[in-house]
Amino acid sequence: MKVLVTGAAGFIGSHFAEAMIAKGYTVYGIDNLSSYYDPAIKQINVQDIKAAGVQFIEGCLTHEATYDIIPNDIDYIVHFAAQPGISSHTSYELYQHNNIVATQRLLTWASSLTALKLFVNIATSSVYGIHATSTEDEAAKPISYYGVTKLAAEQLVMAKQRLGAINACSIRLFSVYGPRERPEKLYTKLIKSILEGQSFPLFEGSEHHERSFTYVGDIVEGLKRIIEIPEQCNGELINLGSETVYTTGEGIQLIEKIIGKKAQLEVVPKRVGDQLRTAANIDKAKRILSYEPNTPFEVGLRAQVAWYQEKFSTKQD
Repeated sequence: MKVLVTGAAGFIGSHFAEAMIAKGYTVYGIDNLSSYYDPAIKQINVQDIKAAGVQFIEGCLTHEATYDIIPNDIDYIVHFAAQPGISSHTSYELYQHNNIVATQRLLTWASSLTALKLFVNIATSSVYGIHATSTEDEAAKPISYYGVTKLAAEQLVMAKQRLGAINACSIRLFSVYGPRERPEKLYTKLIKSILEGQSFPLFEGSEHHERSFTYVGDIVEGLKRIIEIPEQCNGELINLGSETVYTTGEGIQLIEKIIGKKAQLEVVPKRVGDQLRTAANIDKAKRILSYEPNTPFEVGLRAQVAWYQEKFSTKQD
């Protein structure tokens, strides 16, 4: 079986690609290695997934020529590639191009594949809006360009499924953390700031934000299950995340405990579009996938600290 993983040099995509290799699949990973953050960091992930056996392709999903270099006998597509996160420095046009246009062009190509069994779209809890506590059946209410464009991409995928052009599902992920987390995300940025003795910018009030922090390995386990039972997942929207909720402040305290050093917190203005609470309702994932995330929060954070120290040779004072 052949799996195409888009965004394979990224945080979650790289872990999933390796997991599929371990399961015996032939895996093609594609990424455009964009400069949204330092491409050198992505190259570290590329080296890791190549070493695991992933066949890596550098290419952009919005370019038609890209599809000439991807095999056309793909059985599964798992679509992680996107313009990530909530950022005042990212224009709407960039979110639109990388989330909506890229997904549409990938779908057009995917619809021509005769062997394709399932298109798995990777969505986000940001589609739910300020309070991401809903079931999949409730109306999405995104409040950021990121959430809006990811919801639009999801609907493009599900429209193709409803028309019978492809089998597809969309998976809404909640606050994923762990090794390879992007450098601008909470824990990687926090770990770096503590180990290097730098101040950490804390958005005003965000220490009270509640999150379903979910270890990347638990997310991968859920996604692996989807590939195993494609018929049951076709047409479904599914939340994947942890039911246990922590505040951002509690997460910061755990990182300080693990490293043994306090963070130098610098309060900065609130971030527009930030969610106040995420609490994953995973009843559907439990029912369809027998999904049970079980990595304790501190265990996952310790793994992330260890990864950062190993890959970036940063030593605690």
